[in-house]
Amino acid sequence: MSAPPSPRRIGLGLAAVGRPGYLTLGRDRDLPPGRGVDAMRDRVHELLDAAWAAGVRHIDAARSYGRAEEFLADWLRTRGELPGLVVSSKWGYTYTADWRIDAEPHEVKDHSPAAYERQLAQTRQLLGDRLALYQVHSVTPGSPVLVDRALQRRLAELAAEGVTVGLSVSGPAQGDAIRAALALTVDGEPLFRSVQATWNLLEPSAGAALAEAHAAGRSVIVKEAVANGRLATPDPDLARVLSPVADAAGASYDALALAAVLHQPWADVVLSGAATTAQLASNLDAEAVRLTADQLAALAAPAEPPRAYWAHRSAMPWT
Repeated sequence: MSAPPSPRRIGLGLAAVGRPGYLTLGRDRDLPPGRGVDAMRDRVHELLDAAWAAGVRHIDAARSYGRAEEFLADWLRTRGELPGLVVSSKWGYTYTADWRIDAEPHEVKDHSPAAYERQLAQTRQLLGDRLALYQVHSVTPGSPVLVDRALQRRLAELAAEGVTVGLSVSGPAQGDAIRAALALTVDGEPLFRSVQATWNLLEPSAGAALAEAHAAGRSVIVKEAVANGRLATPDPDLARVLSPVADAAGASYDALALAAVLHQPWADVVLSGAATTAQLASNLDAEAVRLTADQLAALAAPAEPPRAYWAHRSAMPWT
């Protein structure tokens, strides 16, 4: 497979397709019937083929995304050299659903040194030297990694081996977690070189902290740009705000949501969470969408208070 000339700023995240259950809208419509392991593996490989052919060069997985690392590893083994591909994954949650949609819970958070050692070994067994970026999954202001010096030193040792160490953040205090992480050093060197955060038209509160991270030389990766489907299939009230801008820009709702992120000067990579190749193609259209300052101002109107946004997200069912 030959590489296209211009890599995308849009990457592909595998949260929605590495496991049968997730909290994204429309999964009954989007996923293969039955959602068996083989069918989901085929879907992931179909998406990865389409993404690579379209110029996507960042693929993001996690230990807790069901069998996402395994599916990605299978694909990598059959594709040979893929110049420019960046593979990232995350540790800190353990997948506990056993391939069930009705499981409770689907994942368990553990940021202990023991969890790090166990999950790093599992990730390396699957991804080997393809792993370019390893992130602490869903750091909040109270996460142990922000205070555990022994764990920080272990992460610094991984960085010394050539793997970029980063973190993802979540929750209503994303900005506080980002700023605390930016301040961490080991032997005088910054510990975290990459930050992945939720930023979208409904939850833009981390924007200022992400701008600080970018200015400090950290890579900024944006997840959940379409708010787990809420911006791709907006309710009537939200559609009334989005429709005039979408119509003027000639963009679908999902492309508009991703374009709003791409217009942020601090955003280096924006992850698509597509579950079908049609969704991926629509997401990639965002790179051609040009928005004016007035349109961006209009799109800022639906922003919700962070606590309300994250409470709504927590209440979404895993389907």
